[in-house]
Amino acid sequence: MKITAVKLYKMCIPLIAPFKTALRTVESIENVVVTLETDEGATGFGEAPPTAVITGDTIPSIAGAIRGFIAPKLIGRDVESVDELHDVIEGSMVHNTSAKAAVEIAVYDLVGKRWDVPLFKLLGGAKDRLETDITISVNDIDTMVRDALDAVARGFRILKVKVGSDAAQDAERLLAIKSAVPADTVLRVDANQGWTPRQAVRIIRRLEDAGVDAELVEQPVKAHDIDGLRHVTANVSTPILADESVFSAADALHILNTHAADLINIKLMKTGGLYNAMSIASIAKTCGVECMMGCMLEGNVAVTAAAHAAMARGVITKIDLDGPALCKSNPVVGGARFEGRFILPSEGAGLGIQRIEGLIPLEV
Repeated sequence: MKITAVKLYKMCIPLIAPFKTALRTVESIENVVVTLETDEGATGFGEAPPTAVITGDTIPSIAGAIRGFIAPKLIGRDVESVDELHDVIEGSMVHNTSAKAAVEIAVYDLVGKRWDVPLFKLLGGAKDRLETDITISVNDIDTMVRDALDAVARGFRILKVKVGSDAAQDAERLLAIKSAVPADTVLRVDANQGWTPRQAVRIIRRLEDAGVDAELVEQPVKAHDIDGLRHVTANVSTPILADESVFSAADALHILNTHAADLINIKLMKTGGLYNAMSIASIAKTCGVECMMGCMLEGNVAVTAAAHAAMARGVITKIDLDGPALCKSNPVVGGARFEGRFILPSEGAGLGIQRIEGLIPLEV
């Protein structure tokens, strides 16, 4: 099965409510969708969100990278040569990890279709369902408490609470949510690089003393501040999850070797696709460290790929794949199925995606 064409589209989906973090506010998903067509009639689907504040990628840069640098190197290549295709995509240019991830997701989709098997089984098949958290955007305290209660009413057991926009208020936000939700609700805290190391230690210790018992705190300090991250990890009891500090397998190895974090958050848009994501998972397993599989406001193409990767590796024990649950609609026919807080794969081959409705052809 050989690749014959690469096409680009835009997928637009309004969110149920604005998505607010310490880094950005988003009201709708506007992501790039890539399709790989083959000489046997199969189509592979991939997706990339423009997350400029984290990966540096925008819609024009993603489209330009794929069309100008990646796509010309793929035409005529056999989809079964996954290792070779990974090297071609990875070596096409530096950075541009979201563009690389979108194309590689489509490649893996085609590999699953070539062998008529769901992708998670092809990758390892450790489990066949996942439980995701759901994001509570940073807002005033009353709004965050209301959103947390709404999420619990929808059946979600794990809340990922965004903070970091105002360190003076962050502990109050979390204390209010903790007192409002049922006692068995799991709280994950995501500061999105919003604290200094000293602020992080002070806030996390206050939460510990107050009995908030957060499951983890994600990326409390700036991504480049590995010494600061290590300082926080060494001076609190709550597990610290490295997110924006880890793009590559080399990043993960450095974080783990220097004990800068207790956990690693894997995101396909940071790693450049499934191949590198699996490498990070293997490194973490070797080091005895668990991983989270996360997303960046992705639709049900990229989230499906991430879900398959998470299902394939037992070391990926925490799931933050709530992108589709935050959307008003789902234009993707097939793919992963959301049943409340649980994610299940489709029975189809590859990603199990049949088509995507309402795509807009993307011109560069």
